[in-house]
Amino acid sequence: MKIQGPNNSRINPYQKQMNKQAEIKKDVQNKEDKLQISDEAKRMQSSEEPSAARQKHVDQIKQSVQSGNYTVDPKLTAQKLLNFWNNQG
Repeated sequence: MKIQGPNNSRINPYQKQMNKQAEIKKDVQNKEDKLQISDEAKRMQSSEEPSAARQKHVDQIKQSVQSGNYTVDPKLTAQKLLNFWNNQG
């Protein structure tokens, strides 16, 4: 009777694991990043000129920043953040 142990030259015990790793690498390489733009964002991009009221507001902020008079109210900012996140749920 001839018994061949785990060192049989025709059997590679690591081949299956190596094949799995090669498949995983192929899957990772084939994945691509995707970008989706919402309809609202597309609408905002299509209107190249900002509204007059918005432009006036932006100009006021720019002028305040340049003159050094622009200040942020941290309590108001925190309240607006809380309101935003509370309305999301």
